[in-house]
Amino acid sequence: MGQGVNAREVPITMMRRPSLTGEMLTHAAASFDQHGAPAVDIAFDSRGTQIFAQLSTNNVGKRFAIVLDGKIYSAPVFREAILGGRAQISGSFRTEEAQDLAAILNAGALPAKVNVVEERTIGPSLGADSIEAGTKAMITGMLGVLFFMFIFYGLFGMFANVALVVNLVLLVAIMSMLGFTLTLPGMAGIVLTLGMAVDANVLIFERIREEVDHGKKPLAAILGGFEGAFRTIFDGHVTSLVAGVVLFMMGTGPVKGFAVALIIGLLASLFTSITLTRWLILSWLRRWRPAKLPL
Repeated sequence: MGQGVNAREVPITMMRRPSLTGEMLTHAAASFDQHGAPAVDIAFDSRGTQIFAQLSTNNVGKRFAIVLDGKIYSAPVFREAILGGRAQISGSFRTEEAQDLAAILNAGALPAKVNVVEERTIGPSLGADSIEAGTKAMITGMLGVLFFMFIFYGLFGMFANVALVVNLVLLVAIMSMLGFTLTLPGMAGIVLTLGMAVDANVLIFERIREEVDHGKKPLAAILGGFEGAFRTIFDGHVTSLVAGVVLFMMGTGPVKGFAVALIIGLLASLFTSITLTRWLILSWLRRWRPAKLPL
């Protein structure tokens, strides 16, 4: 099919009932024609293929109007009969126009009409202020947690702080590699996972204290503490992961951003609290061989 995008506007007479609906469209995407010019590829399901073949056969040289919500967005001309259920709309497109037309075609494939429920306009300065305030709050909370762990657990708290910083670096690095944009809900997810990472270390240290109180030696107390806390930490993280996956699958927009940060953060937290903290403590124990644990 061909189309003259930059031609002057002309009136088009259309049938009252559409011959082909968006529900029969399975694919629409911007592409390039054989001459390298921007175009739009479309494809139909089995029923749409039959109807489109009949339409194109009976209307060679005539226009085929593409209508969404009562507005004609394009009216390409049938150059020949198209029987395979796949066609290409070409003409004097710009790349942006081809992408817009593909988006309009895909929107027309939705099973229901889209109604605007709520619309908000947020200026760039307000958005930047919100992100800046969220970042400051996250950094302040992080410093507060690091201070708390050092005051209550001393050297072991420092080990936990190292693991916490590594957790944050891993989380931000993975989100950056996957191309996710940091939003306020994403920041909330990061803060939540950092809190769970701290909680995991607190559980481990308290179990180690219990082992020490039972008269066990440093190595036995450390191993017993990690083994005793592992089941609780693992169950808590898995439960939160399930919730995060459900949010990601069923949520949209900001909810998905929160879910992504939560899922990645939980996986990083599980690694740092169980593996990294354990390695740091056991390395310190092998090097200094203390008679008593500083807990």
